[in-house]
Amino acid sequence: MCGFIGIVGSDAAVREIYDGLIAVQHRGQDAAGIVTYDGRFHIKKGEGLVRDIFSAANFNRLKGEAGVGHVRYPTVGSGGGEDAQPFTVNFPFGIVMAHNGNVANYEELRGELSRVDQRHLFSGCDVEVLLNVFATALAREGKDGFTLEAYYAAVDEVFRKVAGAYSVTGYIAGHGLFAFRDPYGIKPIAVGRRRVNDRWAYAVASESVVLDTIGYEKLSTDAPGTAMFVDLEGNVDRREVVPPKHHPCVFEFVYFARPDSYLEGVSVYESRLRMGRRLASTFSKKGLSADVVVPVPDSARTAALSMAQELGLPYREGLVKNRYVGRTFIMKSDGERRRSVRRKLNTIEEEFRDKDVLLVDDSIVRGNTSRQIVQLARMAGARRVLFASTAPPLVHPCVYGIDMSTRREFVARDRTHDEIARQIDADTVVYQELDDLIGAVCDGKGEIDNMCAACFSGDYPTQDITSEMLLQIEEERIGQGK
Repeated sequence: MCGFIGIVGSDAAVREIYDGLIAVQHRGQDAAGIVTYDGRFHIKKGEGLVRDIFSAANFNRLKGEAGVGHVRYPTVGSGGGEDAQPFTVNFPFGIVMAHNGNVANYEELRGELSRVDQRHLFSGCDVEVLLNVFATALAREGKDGFTLEAYYAAVDEVFRKVAGAYSVTGYIAGHGLFAFRDPYGIKPIAVGRRRVNDRWAYAVASESVVLDTIGYEKLSTDAPGTAMFVDLEGNVDRREVVPPKHHPCVFEFVYFARPDSYLEGVSVYESRLRMGRRLASTFSKKGLSADVVVPVPDSARTAALSMAQELGLPYREGLVKNRYVGRTFIMKSDGERRRSVRRKLNTIEEEFRDKDVLLVDDSIVRGNTSRQIVQLARMAGARRVLFASTAPPLVHPCVYGIDMSTRREFVARDRTHDEIARQIDADTVVYQELDDLIGAVCDGKGEIDNMCAACFSGDYPTQDITSEMLLQIEEERIGQGK
């Protein structure tokens, strides 16, 4: 899961890209990069947070009215600086590309590119595979020069060859900005524009909050299977390359996206409010009670608030977050996550002492973080600790770009709710029902009919995920963890 922004026609491209990356820093803390174009590509990439990578000297050097930026959270590759996006190729035309997602058949395509197309890859990042599949097709289709027909044919080849989930933006030197998303639309994308003198500047981003931050008017989201191209005069061309099979990721609404974003026309904030109300209903049906509701900051706050209101219980910020510690979910190793929890959270003891405390979190993955939070509550004097998850039990690996866990690491796999409670040291555990979670999102009256919930159900909507792929991905992640 990553964040990106692509811009064309702006009089302040690098500043807007930088501000846009700050707005989606929550989507990746591992590395970041910006590539701009003014007749040649200017590149700056590095490991770490956006604010630590780019200096005033970089802004002076990253010239041009077009560019692409990215923040990385690794699922494929080592996660080192060589895997930082965006990536470039010099043939054909000169192309820069960034993406959010995961190429499920990465190893197969990497071998084919080397064996058949004689293309050598320099990283372990899956966007480099995607870029080279696109570039190979564009070189063949556009051998007499760049055309929109050649572009759409290249996108069509990407859709036919590349398995998994991906939203993509990029720039073709001297021609324009492009964007497309896979036919299932698992990964989000947002499109906006602003007036620059007598023409429009356009931006493509992984969340709508980027467009708000840089002052771009939000436009309707492109349908899955659709490709877009914006030329240097600001002319926009869109085409449905393949029919859409829309299945946006439900976990985006649970955890990843900022609450002030809109995905597929649905407010993330409002969907989380509905998650809390539905979880309150499940809590009540179980005959449970508590004295106070305390959210695990930050992504569970909204649901915890509506859950407290629905239950008629006080809502208290009993856990205080150190904002200089990153999101533990997207840290590289379990050990790093465990060390960060205590640095990240501290308790306000008065909100726990001698109370039955209902802790509300967005999800329970491995259980290690949840256990530490429960222990914090007990150390602060809680009489009983009840733990509620706005998401159902996570039991299947995500192959679409969320490095949440391998099958053997999920605390919920092959355990009952009582066993999970004992594992995380809680008195009881309450999970959201899957139908309630999906309903909480789809009730937003947006553009969603079906959702990807494979991490809960094991139903992978792309229908191209084999047991061999799952095993290979699991082995890669275990190896990276070591």
